[in-house]
Amino acid sequence: MRTFFFSLNASYGACEKLYLATNNAVVVRAESGESVQIPSLNLRPFVTKDGIHGRFRLMITEQNKVHSFERIKN
Repeated sequence: MRTFFFSLNASYGACEKLYLATNNAVVVRAESGESVQIPSLNLRPFVTKDGIHGRFRLMITEQNKVHSFERIKN
């Protein structure tokens, strides 16, 4: 299992794109410098009226499937 840490800071307007049918993944830069693709579905629960903000931890399986995704700091 691999673990990635990254921070997000996006307005609510920018987060509206997460709900478009044509946008089913977001690419972020992990703190390790690696690019990581995350399904939009995993980000949606963290969107508030202010957008999405915080530091997150993503754990993926050996098959590159999301094992867990959580906010660890606002």
